[in-house]
Amino acid sequence: MSHSTDTTTPTTSDPAPEPQDVDGPLTAAAAFLVLTINDGDAAMDTARSVVASTGDLIKNVRIRADGRPFSCNVGIGHRVWEQLVGTKPPAELAPFKEIAGETHTAVSTPGDLLYHLRAESADLIVEFEKILFEAFGDSVSTADEVTGFRYFHGRDLLEFLDGTANPDGGDRPEATLVGSEDAEHAGGSYVVVQKYLHDMAKWRGEKTETQEDIIGRTKFDNVELPDATEGQKSHKTLCTITDDAGEHDILRDNMPFASPGKGEYGTYFVGYSRHLWVTEKMLERMFIGDPPPLHDRILDYSTAVTGSTYFVPAKAVLDGLGD
Repeated sequence: MSHSTDTTTPTTSDPAPEPQDVDGPLTAAAAFLVLTINDGDAAMDTARSVVASTGDLIKNVRIRADGRPFSCNVGIGHRVWEQLVGTKPPAELAPFKEIAGETHTAVSTPGDLLYHLRAESADLIVEFEKILFEAFGDSVSTADEVTGFRYFHGRDLLEFLDGTANPDGGDRPEATLVGSEDAEHAGGSYVVVQKYLHDMAKWRGEKTETQEDIIGRTKFDNVELPDATEGQKSHKTLCTITDDAGEHDILRDNMPFASPGKGEYGTYFVGYSRHLWVTEKMLERMFIGDPPPLHDRILDYSTAVTGSTYFVPAKAVLDGLGD
């Protein structure tokens, strides 16, 4: 399988459009809204107007935030792209493709709009959502809504540090933002989201050494364990994508979520990438195995219950929707 690995960036004479806050830092709280746009021209017109007003809605919350961080990224799905935006979709944008392995399946679920909210306190998130839904009215339906929290210095509920393979510094925009390979959509980013539910009793029943072998890192100090060159590979190894051009990174902004009274504990996976195929390849390796059928053993404890794909366009694209 061959893929485009063009990493050319726009020249200084043609500066890249300002992206949304794709590369923003992890925060103490986050929310993930997956919405579908209801049928009819009126619903689409309202949705377009609300998406176009994203910048104003963000300012409305930030000005009341007393300096506390708040950001919002809006992703648009393939089903509504042309009608909502009025342009040809980004080159790789497609609906999330179900990945059926021998034992586990990455399911595909509905979603036209993704709102990824980050804040240092939940009140800002709730206020934004309240204003947002008042503006949408009956033009959208909620397919999924998850509120996440930062857990013990960035660990997931499996108690391992999450996102440690993320690109850093100047490598972040290189890994996440589309460049001249799709100039019409430069400054945008592909994002895949999945909601995973954990079987905590089963996971905690394993010895620490077994957990470390599955993840590919030590639990306490996050030291990488040697990669398996054949046979069963760790989660870390299966999620490392390399080809002749080198290693291809994505930016994970995962957040834990939980409802202990319901016995629900999970991780909301968020993966931003310059090339959608990189994230898709990671998931193929996890669910199908490399080699098949040696799937990622983390899936024996974590079940994917949603899956959808979006493109997070540059800010100017959102602002221009109302023109």
